[in-house]
Amino acid sequence: MKPDQPRAVIRPLDRPGDLGWVVMAHGELYDAEFGWDTTFEALVARIVADYAAGHDPVREAAWIAELDGARVGCVFCVAEDGQTAKLRILLVRPDGRGHGLGGRLVDTCVAFARQAGYARMRLWTNHPLVAARDIYLQRGFVLIQEEPHRSFGVDLIGQTYQLDLSDPTTSTLAAPDGGTS
Repeated sequence: MKPDQPRAVIRPLDRPGDLGWVVMAHGELYDAEFGWDTTFEALVARIVADYAAGHDPVREAAWIAELDGARVGCVFCVAEDGQTAKLRILLVRPDGRGHGLGGRLVDTCVAFARQAGYARMRLWTNHPLVAARDIYLQRGFVLIQEEPHRSFGVDLIGQTYQLDLSDPTTSTLAAPDGGTS
């Protein structure tokens, strides 16, 4: 790390304020960038509340990305079923972009899912989230379904992606150890 670069860290979501920050950051960012209403923030709040109320730490985890100690991103890995992990609520704020944190968050999530013994990982996203989609595609996720819908106050195309975790050719691109870069 060069002296003028911020210290970038991926760490477990385990500190007071992390859960509330995830909800707030999603609500504010998706309103500012896409005009999504509070129903999106409510969806994120439900995901976070379900995780906080009783996740299985062997099969589910969440991480926070920080730059110089400030929260700038997050991702969750939760169980969809016994064989399928879900990547949920990936976010990198504008002040955290350009440091590779989105990719590192996804890599950390995928590595965890593999270690937990899942056969596949799925995620649901929407068409305006181009940067996230690029990260998923670079890591071998494949689009398996698209469907137009009206949610969060706007017209969207929902997209479901899947990654075969047993395929050794779909590997992560960055070190999933949570170290600095």
